[in-house]
Amino acid sequence: MLIEILLRFVDALLRIYELLFLVRAILSWIPPAQGTKIAYMLYTVTEPVLAPIRMVLHKIPFLAGFPIDFSMLVAYLLIDVVRTMIFQIL
Repeated sequence: MLIEILLRFVDALLRIYELLFLVRAILSWIPPAQGTKIAYMLYTVTEPVLAPIRMVLHKIPFLAGFPIDFSMLVAYLLIDVVRTMIFQIL
């Protein structure tokens, strides 16, 4: 029972992170919104997850000089894998 509650809590946190990634991506396309407190908060919360992924991606020769940042896409995929593992346990 306690494990199920904990797993559902982790799933909810993962969903919140996905939402934060989505909002950050949308705000990155709106120049006036990039300097706001909300954008700063989103950057502060999401960057600790995205920075390590970005470092790994930059070590791949094909992606090192690529102008598009795929770290958010990889983070989404990793969250999906973790969520799948959680529901396998439940």
